[in-house]
Amino acid sequence: MERVDLIPPPPADDAASRDDVAERADAFAAAPLLNCLLREVAEHLPPPDGPGGHHEYRLPGGRVLRVRGSRRPAEPEVRTADGRQRLSHPELVKLVAEELVGHTGLSNHELPAEMIDSRDAVAALLAARARTTPPEDPYLLSEQSLITGHPHHPAPKARGGGPVAAWLPYAPEAHARFPLTLLGLRADAVVEDGDTSALDTLGEAPPGYRLLPAHPWQLALAARDLAPAFADGRLIHLGTTASDAWPTAAIRTLYAPGHDLFLKFSLDVRITNDIRRLWRHDLLRLRRTDTAARRALDAVDGPAAWLSDRGYRTADFAFEQLAVLVRDGLRDRLLPGATPLLAAGLVEGFPGSPLDGAEDPAAWWEAYLAQVVPPALAAFADHGVVLEAHLQNALVAVDAHGTPVQALFRDAEGVKLLPEVSREAGWERLVYCLVVNHLCEVAGALAERHAGLDPWPAVRRELSRHDLPEIAALLASPTLPGKTNLLLRWTGADGADARYLPLPNPLAG
Repeated sequence: MERVDLIPPPPADDAASRDDVAERADAFAAAPLLNCLLREVAEHLPPPDGPGGHHEYRLPGGRVLRVRGSRRPAEPEVRTADGRQRLSHPELVKLVAEELVGHTGLSNHELPAEMIDSRDAVAALLAARARTTPPEDPYLLSEQSLITGHPHHPAPKARGGGPVAAWLPYAPEAHARFPLTLLGLRADAVVEDGDTSALDTLGEAPPGYRLLPAHPWQLALAARDLAPAFADGRLIHLGTTASDAWPTAAIRTLYAPGHDLFLKFSLDVRITNDIRRLWRHDLLRLRRTDTAARRALDAVDGPAAWLSDRGYRTADFAFEQLAVLVRDGLRDRLLPGATPLLAAGLVEGFPGSPLDGAEDPAAWWEAYLAQVVPPALAAFADHGVVLEAHLQNALVAVDAHGTPVQALFRDAEGVKLLPEVSREAGWERLVYCLVVNHLCEVAGALAERHAGLDPWPAVRRELSRHDLPEIAALLASPTLPGKTNLLLRWTGADGADARYLPLPNPLAG
């Protein structure tokens, strides 16, 4: 499998460096957008056209698009009467919009603007990374490595269209770290559920108030709505935390290493498909979903662990805007001596990644599968729990040799329970999250780095060990469910309304 290098070394002089950032930003932004376009609406025209790993696709309007590479497509060109025309990023966005208007009969002015915003955000992130020092901790480095982000989303790095200065100080991709803002919330306005005691270790509130940490970006976004509460004393400012927190790949979820604590906040910004608020309906079902997931993972035979969403605290007058969710830290959940790494970081790549250093990639992959697959399947089969086991919700801990020895799963908000969803719908979601979004991406990244490795026989063997009635059908099916993020966003569907189309199934041999 060919590898497309999107990160050439930067040139020395400033002007050339600016040009290089622009070129790299175009490439980073084009790859996931092309993945969406080619997966969701295009027809692949085999065999590959000529040398260099090029592929051609027929678009719904009849135009033929050629790209280099398949996993991270690059260098888009449209066939013309005179040959081929290379597309800049703005031209690619225009092409995608024209094709989708013709394909769906619907117009959409919002999504093309998000595509441009996503590309511009990447440029800002690349420039910022050149001025910052990455974290030394491998876990934090893996969480903050995602310049491409979701590999099948049309605008994975859009930040709501706001000015760069408003969001860049809080961007994990720019290796941000910052103190939390501490608020005093009047005691009669507190709403909380579960175990929120860890919040009280972050500072001290005066009599009659409870401590409420806030994400500074969210506080700025909600400033107008919260002004009356500050004016009448329901909220007071108490300064900031004594130590920094680090934004993880989820942006609104922060890790405070000194307290070994994850905190998840609302963020009134559209990131990928959703406005990232802690929605009331999700918070009200949090205890049920988190308890089910924790019990399912605790019952698994092996070291797998669930990072529990212990509880939340918020204000009755700003229930969603000021909500903060308390999540387990890492130290009590990790095997001794193991180093956790974000699965999405393994796919994106970062210095020191065990994918690069695996001396026996086949054995490494078998160890990876043995940690990740059994707990997700057991939770479904034995407890009716559908983990959202995609790349950003799975951590894989490795030993001193880089070998996977443990999987940790997180985020009760994305968990589904049977029979609240049907078994068929739950299984489809699990296959998408675990196989399509997760295993396919790690397998592709591993195969790129280790020529000649076929990762799929090992996946078939691992799945075959599990006695689920759905497994045989999965291994025999010619297709897998692929989420249609481009069409979902173009047609204005709800972000949680997953829609799938059939993709070729590498498990079917």
